[in-house]
Amino acid sequence: MKFNKVRWGIIGCGDVTEVKSGPAFQKVENSELVAVMRRTGELAQDYAKRHNVPKWYDDAEALIHDPDIDAIYIATPPASHKEYTIKAAKAGKPVYVEKPMARNYAECQEMIAACEAAGVPLYVSYYRRAQPRFLKIKELLENQAIGDVRFVSTTQYQPVLVDEKNIPWRVQPDLAGGGLFFDLASHTIDMLDFLLGPIKDVQGFASNQAGDYRAEDIVSGTYLFESGVHGVGNWCFSAFENVDANEIVGNKGKITFSVFGNDPIILTTASGSEEFSFEPAEHVHQPLIETIVADLTGEGSQCPSTGLTGARSNWVMDKMVKNFY
Repeated sequence: MKFNKVRWGIIGCGDVTEVKSGPAFQKVENSELVAVMRRTGELAQDYAKRHNVPKWYDDAEALIHDPDIDAIYIATPPASHKEYTIKAAKAGKPVYVEKPMARNYAECQEMIAACEAAGVPLYVSYYRRAQPRFLKIKELLENQAIGDVRFVSTTQYQPVLVDEKNIPWRVQPDLAGGGLFFDLASHTIDMLDFLLGPIKDVQGFASNQAGDYRAEDIVSGTYLFESGVHGVGNWCFSAFENVDANEIVGNKGKITFSVFGNDPIILTTASGSEEFSFEPAEHVHQPLIETIVADLTGEGSQCPSTGLTGARSNWVMDKMVKNFY
């Protein structure tokens, strides 16, 4: 399945598509954003007008079956990822789906099977896999800058950011799969998969300590990578400040970095410390979309974030919260 130019349609043109992703479809070479869809037609029309998109819809099926659209970007909450992915696949359209890939690993498997049966590729928007910042960390690891990796630790916590009178979908398990752990930690877990390889065993505990909503608000876990590397993570969404700290430790040094911030990557070895700084991308999805378009047009190597890699993060998260659900 190769295209001269990839003509995109977006299902769910909400906040994430305003700057992070939507404009990138217009800026990437051999890519074009043709149509957008929202259930509220007036909002879809407004988005199309502001972003110079030719078509808008209030019906996902109509967008999926538009003959002028080659590929579908699904930017809805996770509850509808499976439904729209399967419908797009049956229509013969490649799919780029937001993260987390679905509400659980079982849904991910159904999505993968549908796309394989239809012969269409499935990509997942773990866009950090294509960003220079994280490619630098991968390069340091591959070049043995810290020697043999022994373990990785993650600590992420933040204050409660939820208005009890207006509970957002991100902390409604029926829509999101879980709480903010699914929304945010999925990026970190995917990044560890990218940097250190797949995780083969997981133990975890999830709780709701603050009682501000129904989903879990704290998760702690340990994991073992196929490579033999050990990992430990703590995520809390009812603490007193914002912390995002990750440390990969080897027998000759360590790499310290944040997943969500833009502070420098720090390489520490016996000879001292070295910092690596990167300017934040205007449209954070753009580097990954470039790899997808290159893949679909036959102009480049395979996209690093697929249904197979994306599903692995859901598998890990399912294991870590199973005691809670």
